[in-house]
Formats: sequence, C-alpha cells, structure tokens
Amino acid sequence: MNKSHKLFSASLLALAVSGCAVTSQPIDHSESRARASSDLVSMFKDQEPLNGPLTLHDAMARAVKYNLEARLKVMEEALAQHQVDLATFDMLPRMALSAGYAGRDNVSASSSESVRTKTQSLEPSTSQDRDRRVADLTMVWNVLDFGVAYVSAKQQGDQRLIVEERRRKVIHTITQDVRSAYWRAVAAERLLGQIDSLMARVDQARSNSQNLSQNRIGDPIQALSYERSLIEATRQLEEQRKALSLAKTELATLINLPIGTDLKLAAPEGYDVPQLNVDMAQMEQQALASRPELREQDYQARISAAETRKAMLRLLPGLEFSAGGHYDSNSFLVNQSWADYGVKITWNLFNVLSAPAAIDVAKAGEQVAAARRQAMSMAVLAQLYVANANFNEAKRQFQTSQQLANLDEQIAGQLRNRYKAQGIGELDLIQGELNTLQADLRRDLAYAELRNSYGQLFASVGLDPLPNQLPSNQLSAISKAIGDSEARWQQGNIQPN
Repeated sequence: MNKSHKLFSASLLALAVSGCAVTSQPIDHSESRARASSDLVSMFKDQEPLNGPLTLHDAMARAVKYNLEARLKVMEEALAQHQVDLATFDMLPRMALSAGYAGRDNVSASSSESVRTKTQSLEPSTSQDRDRRVADLTMVWNVLDFGVAYVSAKQQGDQRLIVEERRRKVIHTITQDVRSAYWRAVAAERLLGQIDSLMARVDQARSNSQNLSQNRIGDPIQALSYERSLIEATRQLEEQRKALSLAKTELATLINLPIGTDLKLAAPEGYDVPQLNVDMAQMEQQALASRPELREQDYQARISAAETRKAMLRLLPGLEFSAGGHYDSNSFLVNQSWADYGVKITWNLFNVLSAPAAIDVAKAGEQVAAARRQAMSMAVLAQLYVANANFNEAKRQFQTSQQLANLDEQIAGQLRNRYKAQGIGELDLIQGELNTLQADLRRDLAYAELRNSYGQLFASVGLDPLPNQLPSNQLSAISKAIGDSEARWQQGNIQPN
C-alpha cells in the first residue's frame, strides 16, 4: 500500500471515529421553564378543594392522599407488583421462533475421497438448493430451572411485601409530622394576632419615647433606658413570631397545598390532656408484631431462607424436555417439514464443587437476618419506652406551663388595672403583657409537644391509622377512618384493624 492510500485510510478512520463521537447538548432554559410550569400544574392537580377550617384528621387525610412522598411509595409498590408478575413468566418453558431466507452465490457441492486409495470415489454433487426458506419453532423446558424460577418468584413476592411495609412506615411518619406541624400551627394561629397587636403598641410607645427625647422632656438617661427596654421587647416578640410563622408553611407542604395558602384551622377550645389507657406490656407485644421495620426483617429472613433452597436446588441435575417444529424449502429433502422431541439430563458438575460454599453463604445470610431482627427488636422496645417517657415528661411540662400562664394572666390583669389608675407606666404594662404572651407561647408549644408525644407513642407501636380497606378514596372517608382509629387507641384498643 502506497503512501497516498495510507493517508486516505487514516483520514477515513479519523472521520469514522469522529462520526461515532457522542456529545450531549445542554438543556435549553425554555425547556426548563416549560418543565417547571408543567410540574407546578401536576403537583397540585386533581385535588379536592379546601373548604372551611382544617381539622387534624382532615390534614392527615390530605397528607396520606396527596403528599408526594406517599405517592412515590404507592408507585414503587405498583412497580414491585409488576415485577412479581414478570418473575412468574420465568417459570414458563423457553420457546423460540425463527424464520428467514438463506442463500449463497454458488452451489453447495461436495465429493468423496476413498480412505484407502485416496482417489475420488464420488463425483461432485449437491443436496441443497442455492436459495431456500427456513423456519423453526422450538420449546425447551428444564425442570431445575422451573424450580429455581419458582423460588425466585416467591422472593420477588416478598420484595413486594417489603415495599408495602415501607409504604406503611412512610404513612406513619407523614401522619406524625402532620400532627406535630398542625398543633404548632394551632399555637401560631392563637398567638400571632396577639404578637402583632403587642408589637404595634410597642412601636407606638417607642415613637412616643423618641418624641419626648427629641423635645428634651424628662431625664435623657431614663428616656434612653426606656427606649432600650422597648427595643428589647420588640426583639423578643420578633423571635416568638419567627418561631411560629413557618408552622403553617410546613403544614401546607406536608398536605401538598400550594405554598402561601391561607390555612384556617379548626382549633379546639381549651386544652384536653390525653390519657394513655393501654398497658405497656400490651404495647410491647404489639410493637414487636406490627412495626414495619420488623415485618420487613421477617420478609428478609424468608428471602434468605429461599436463597438457601436455591443453592441446594442447583446441586441437582436438570431434566430437560424439548420439542420443536421445523421447515426447510430445500427441494432435495424428502420431508421439508418435520417435528422433533427429546429428553435429556443436564448437570453442571462444577456446581457440586461450589454448592457447599454457596449453601454456607446462604445460611450465614439467614443468621445475619435473624441477628438484625433481634437487634432491631431491642431498638423498637427502646423507642417505645423513650416515647412513653417523653409523653409523661411533656404532660408535666404542659401542666407547669399552664400554671405559669394562668399566673401571668392574673398579673397582667392587675397591671392593666393599675395602668388605668395611672399607678404604673406603659412600659411596665407592656412588659407584663409580654411576659403573659411568652407564657402563653410556652404553654401552647408545650401542648403541641404533648399531643405530638402522645401520637408518637402509637407510632412507636406501629399502629396503622388506616384500615386495610376504605369504603372510598374520598378525603372525608380517609379522615373519618383516621379519626375512628385514634378514638379506638384512646379507649385502649390497639388491635389491628
């Protein structure tokens, strides 16, 4: 090959390589904007409108039905079910169909040679057309493969049940998060108006103080100290407002409402202190039987045991049945179509060598699964007792906070009377009302923590807020089912629905 041919070949090779190069183009901003608009529509599509004040159980129902994380778990469960359906097809026989056209540019001919004399004993001849049509339909079924596929399908079924347990866990977590956010939002709705009103009074008092200071009326040091006290009161009010202002935003996010939705909550009158009417021994037993994490480990143990059976199955020889139908248009054939069948035993002898190690690995997996379940059982019991301790402590803290709030309210009442009688200045009254507001905030947040710790007790047991079957998929039906479940728990009935 001369130099020009080499250069041409190199150029052709470079052109081919460059043509195979893969490049990725950045996504255009217009596509991102279109995707953002589409997501905003799809995230809140097909939701029942929010009519009237929102109760706790209505909020939980919306979270269960519309929360995007819960939707994802439902989709994963549906995908797992499809994977189970797909795994069952592995148990069917293998069937292959082929059809086509075969040809060659010359005759497929051959002759024979004598082994003794090394001379041609048959003139060249052919027994095959140059062009022919062929078709085959074959079916092979291996009993060993069927057994392994059956065990694998059972494992896939357990994987689907694991996904279902994880969905249960998501529902427990979401409803508990909604409970916590809801009661903090109730506290915000009760107190934000009072905070804003008091902040307006503080701003007016500061303005009056600044006017007196500018007009040089009174002692300057006393005026500046007075203004400083008012600024400190403003700072405390702003901190309280910040702690409460995001509660409704968090709640709206959990129940998948557009951010900024003006939520009106159906806040109950008074502060009903919940009571635990279930024996801890009964809760222990129910937690070990119902917690999604432990049930998931039960399924993992079954999967590990099935892996051991698969390793033992692979030790056995396989019995294979085959059957097929064939067609060949070759005109030299006496029978252009025919069927064949057969039975044979297959055995991979190397499996005999590797099987003991595979069985040991599978059995070790069973032991690890059992040890993991026992460790998780201890963690579940610890969580239950911690939740019970938190509930008792939250109850004591709420009672203390309620007593302080009542005392501060009485003090504020006395200060208002003295202020009207001009016995004290406005700063003393503002400070007294600020103390009352802070006490109310601590009481309401302590009550929110009390309700949250009470719900956490039942979440630690693994109780499902929803029954296995709902009469309908409407929010009202879901809300009623959650309310009925919590009513049963409060009465001491924690048996599964």
